[in-house]
Amino acid sequence: MLLKHKIVALGILPLVLAIAVICALVISLNRQLGDQQAQLIEDSILASKRAELKNYVEMAQSLIAPLYDNGRGDERAQQQVLEELRKLSFGINGYFFVYDRQGRSLMHARQSELVGQYLWDMKDPHGLPVIQALLKSAESGEGFQRYAWNKPSSGQVTDKLAYVVMLDQWGWMLGTGIYLEDVERATQQARDEVAHGIHSTMQAIAAIALVAVLLVFAGGMTLNVSEHRLADKKLQRLNQRIVSLQEEERSRVSRELHDGISQLLVSIKFQFELASHVLENGQENGLGILKNATDRLGEAIGEIRSISHDLRSSLLDTLGLPAAIGQLATEFQQRSGLEVSYRSNEFDCRLENGAPVSLFRIAQEALTNIERHAGAKSVGITLFGSSQSLRLTVVDDGMGFNVPQVERGHAGIGLRNIRERVEHFGGRLEVTSAPGRSELDILLPMNLSVTEN
Repeated sequence: MLLKHKIVALGILPLVLAIAVICALVISLNRQLGDQQAQLIEDSILASKRAELKNYVEMAQSLIAPLYDNGRGDERAQQQVLEELRKLSFGINGYFFVYDRQGRSLMHARQSELVGQYLWDMKDPHGLPVIQALLKSAESGEGFQRYAWNKPSSGQVTDKLAYVVMLDQWGWMLGTGIYLEDVERATQQARDEVAHGIHSTMQAIAAIALVAVLLVFAGGMTLNVSEHRLADKKLQRLNQRIVSLQEEERSRVSRELHDGISQLLVSIKFQFELASHVLENGQENGLGILKNATDRLGEAIGEIRSISHDLRSSLLDTLGLPAAIGQLATEFQQRSGLEVSYRSNEFDCRLENGAPVSLFRIAQEALTNIERHAGAKSVGITLFGSSQSLRLTVVDDGMGFNVPQVERGHAGIGLRNIRERVEHFGGRLEVTSAPGRSELDILLPMNLSVTEN
């Protein structure tokens, strides 16, 4: 082999090998991320469904309590309870069922043909003795059981999550359940999106690899500084792509969690309806039920707001960067108790794609560092834009720190992350600090046109 061919091979083969390793790592990391996101979605949805089922059963117990607690165990009272439970439903496939300790079906709102049958030995397609498992779960107090059951609306056997309790006074097991197709759909969607992301990333890497090989071949037989810089830029673009994928996944998970909370709100709605029913009948526990539902509604609203805003500020997508940072400043002041001032001029921010998200994350990181380490009493944030550049400054009156020493040490990871974000978009970062004043100054160029308001 000629020397020039060897040199070309030495230039191309390591590049091809590195890209292959990166591809393998990207595929592995994306699959791990997909599995984690799918598991997170499944756990969050199942948690909301467990809470929903428990609320439904508590609602049913509250409804039958006057007949059950008055000590009457005669057949008339029991038939009246069964009739009341048969009327309760939520959605197309939401219903209640009652069995005795021998596995005999006493009431089934959707499959009346099962009533009176002894189903002790009945098993689902996975070999699970369903009624025995439900009774065991109810007796132990755990309450929740997952199994496969025939779905009334479709006639197909589907995974189902049930919650059961024992009515010990009568020897009955009362329960209800929710079918889990939406859990399977949500997790499969997460995996499909990750697979699509892997495919897109592989196409991008393949295009980059082709360009790199052509440049190495056409550039000759020398490895120079410009080629090293080109490789560094390609690696930065790949890293930014991974960061962008993570931001997209966070936005999607935020929406999924928001939708999952709606199941909890449905249960709260039923509590309000129950409270209305109880109050109309002149019973004393109506106000307690209403107060409990109102408290749970406030918790659900707060949880939605907290989860959605922590993952991604909705104002960033709707009203833009100035409004998002303004909301961040307000919430930081309320949380930390520090005095925060925020100023921004009116401008049409059209930064490079991804830059607004990076600036928002930088502001979050800066405020977090001030709260944890600065010992400050007040914070000032300014965001000013023009047709040429956008400038963000964060100033505090804390104790100050040694900038070079912090950046060299382990504690400077946050500053290094901020610097990498700024440099990726061709910006400039200056950090100055002294006792009584520390300032973070960021300047990003406007790569697209900016229209002043």
